[in-house]
Amino acid sequence: MLPEGPGRPSLRADDEARTRDLNLGKVALYQLSYVRLRIRSGPGVRENISRTRTTCKIRGSVRVFGRYAGPMRAWVNGRILESIDEAAITVTDHGFTVGDGVFEAVKVVDGVPFALSRHLARLSRSAAALGLPPVDEQLVRRAVAESMAGQDLPLGRLRITWTGGVAPMGSNRGEAPPTLTCVAGAMAPYPETAAAVSVPWPRNERGALAGVKSTSYAENVVALAHAAERSADEALFANTLGNICEGTGSNIFYVVDGELRTPTLASGCLAGVTRALVLEWFGGREVDEPMAALEAASEAFLVSTTRDVQGIHSLDGRRLPAPGPVTREAARTWALREAEQPDP
Repeated sequence: MLPEGPGRPSLRADDEARTRDLNLGKVALYQLSYVRLRIRSGPGVRENISRTRTTCKIRGSVRVFGRYAGPMRAWVNGRILESIDEAAITVTDHGFTVGDGVFEAVKVVDGVPFALSRHLARLSRSAAALGLPPVDEQLVRRAVAESMAGQDLPLGRLRITWTGGVAPMGSNRGEAPPTLTCVAGAMAPYPETAAAVSVPWPRNERGALAGVKSTSYAENVVALAHAAERSADEALFANTLGNICEGTGSNIFYVVDGELRTPTLASGCLAGVTRALVLEWFGGREVDEPMAALEAASEAFLVSTTRDVQGIHSLDGRRLPAPGPVTREAARTWALREAEQPDP
């Protein structure tokens, strides 16, 4: 475990009890969410019953934890769709044709988007990095509110997407305004631990999309398929220098010689909202080192908006204690601080 001292206080007994209560409450809310999924209906809402009875459904060999688990409500360019199957985005939208867009996935807890301000700040940074028009934050907040209206979301997920809008076929942008969409729905929780494998394709830490949450996600799709073929839940990338970078939709933390470590942003990894909060609330050292350093890790965990803190029980086939002692403490700290600060 990490040493105690200034800035590293141990949890008091009452904090331990409070954490247990929080975790039990979350489990109850998750269970209630599945009971409620089929009750809500209305404009722009569609039932998605693939996740209402279990927390993990296998499609082929692909696990689908954390996906939408019930009705979804969609907002596109100022209006709520009558159905999420409604044609609402033109086939010439640059986000569709060439992946010219950015997005954010935001967790909803008890009907409140968690860390929304941080997510919107990153959405603006990603848009600027791609040269997209500035994000209209007030419009996005309106889209969030309207897409969530009328839904009962003890645990949910928002997907906010900002694209280059209608453009000529090809890579050049047009003169049309951006496209803004927001989809809201209930989400199934991730399990406590996961298996991860490294993939043979590197992240380019010097590329135009390094650190950008872009809709150009095909590289992640390929990597996740590679992981699924090996019975793993997440794929881990090195960068072009051979250093540890990130997962397809997560950041990684690992413990070596009692020290909690995570790659620096210079590695090319996404500046994860959960990553930043774990560093602020719990601690850890940012360091760039080869993938081989993971072989010396005594434990490791993934973090992301939808995972929170998720232990790794298998890393490239090597069994790890999961959740290990540092992982458990990080998860306890996360649960306490998240409950105190919905928009940290």
